[in-house]
Amino acid sequence: MAILEVECPICEEVLELTDEDRAELAVGDVIVCASCHSEMEVTRNGGGEDFELDLLSAMTTCPHCDEEFEVTPDMLAAAPATRSQDGTEVSLMTCPHCKSKFELDLSDEPE
Repeated sequence: MAILEVECPICEEVLELTDEDRAELAVGDVIVCASCHSEMEVTRNGGGEDFELDLLSAMTTCPHCDEEFEVTPDMLAAAPATRSQDGTEVSLMTCPHCKSKFELDLSDEPE
């Protein structure tokens, strides 16, 4: 049985899709990453390597108010980039619940 490996664009977790999994997926279906809860829409599902996903959203939890919220590509594009204390490039995100600003590195989101 062939397995297609697809990398999550947020946390880089490898998603493994068998032929059976792919047979159940149609264009427009949404796959949720088990690691970071990012949502990806199936945009192409042909044979072999002919498979594509588009990022719909990612989820994170505000470190100040502990509310979970969706981080959309538009929010990420609007967030200024900065460097954290360890030198990693992060986004300066604003929580939609409490309006606190915090550094967001989606590649380090907890499972």
